[in-house]
Amino acid sequence: MQTSFTLEQLADPDIVESEKILRACVHCGFCTATCPTYVLDGNELDSPRGRIYLIKDMLENDRPASAEVALHIDRCLSCLACMTTCPSGVHYMHLVDHARVHIENTFTRPVSERFLRSVLARTLPYPQRFRLALAAALLGKPLTGVAEAFGLKRLAAMLRLAPWRGPHRPLAPQTFPAATAVRAGRVALLAGCVNDVLAPQINTAAVRTLRRCGIEVVVAENAGCCGSMVHHMGREHEALAQARANIDAWTALGEIDAIVITASGCGTTVKDYGFMLRTDPAYAERAAKVSKLARDVTEYLAGLPLESAPGAAGLVVAYHAACSLQHGQRIIRQPKDLLAKLGFVVKDVPDGHLCCGSAGTYNIMQPDIARRLRERKVGTIERLRPDVIAAGNIGCMTQIAAGTSVPTVHTVELIDWASGGPCPPALQERRGQAAELPSAAAG
Repeated sequence: MQTSFTLEQLADPDIVESEKILRACVHCGFCTATCPTYVLDGNELDSPRGRIYLIKDMLENDRPASAEVALHIDRCLSCLACMTTCPSGVHYMHLVDHARVHIENTFTRPVSERFLRSVLARTLPYPQRFRLALAAALLGKPLTGVAEAFGLKRLAAMLRLAPWRGPHRPLAPQTFPAATAVRAGRVALLAGCVNDVLAPQINTAAVRTLRRCGIEVVVAENAGCCGSMVHHMGREHEALAQARANIDAWTALGEIDAIVITASGCGTTVKDYGFMLRTDPAYAERAAKVSKLARDVTEYLAGLPLESAPGAAGLVVAYHAACSLQHGQRIIRQPKDLLAKLGFVVKDVPDGHLCCGSAGTYNIMQPDIARRLRERKVGTIERLRPDVIAAGNIGCMTQIAAGTSVPTVHTVELIDWASGGPCPPALQERRGQAAELPSAAAG
């Protein structure tokens, strides 16, 4: 693709990077076949190729984002399936991230949308605030139908996604010693924000499994949200501040073997810290080091000696490959290999490259498209007649669980169960058993 940026524009490192990405595109259209929004409606402007044209025109002409550009970029899930498909290696993720920052800085959204985006940005990344929001949502859930009837689709989407139970307390900074006589390694665990408040059993299972393998697990003081939520809203100053806080927290731990992450959306962002902070002289080197240390929990566990325990063998698992894991991090085999090694019967979900519609805050901001994608995803999963659905991202778990009665759990919960831990709560509930999990510190 030919570009015509001026020398003055090319003094901006973000423009330089976007120009490289634009030049790599050869208009082949392979990306359209794997783009969820294009597959749904066939609108060229809701395909990666169409969005690239819109972004190119906007950036080259250095003009404020228009309502049309904002509409079609907002509809992008950032699932990154186009990057997996692209034969030319177009790094669409960095291009659309740049476009979102430009839109945030130059486009004035309607008041109601600005308010909602601000509420989400000021609530979701902060566990204590998110707990209060979930408590309020629990009270409001019976009014979901009323909100829908009055056309308040986004409010209805938030209420529908909120669980029918009170929020949990986030995991406090602490160190979990290895449960073996000899320590085999030391890792930091990103507790997350939404992850730990909605489903604390995920990190509990990860800690338990790691400890059984001889790994010391540290939840660092002052480590918080990875920055994904605000990053995908184009609120770059906030995203970079959150990234810097994590880098400071993990650097203060001294020598660690890895930074283990149980939410694949967070993992994709942390692995991109090196790029995000490449022009920051105070953080560039440390950010690159953190990115190299970042590991999805299944990626890290794949290198450890896990032994199967009786109880889980033969269970049919529909493995949902989260977009951020399969496309963002290119982790495809490890989760399935681990489950199969531990005795589960693993089935791939048909059209598994297509997003479930979660995508951070997407299922709130774009509820109609998200609902259609969920219905499509749930339909393909249920045809497999699985005993349980496994996914590596809390967003996918919440989105899919809202559309099916099949228990939906994190992959690491099944790994923990099959290697000596308790049955995941969602499966316990299905079997009519108590859903209490032992403390992670209990070995």
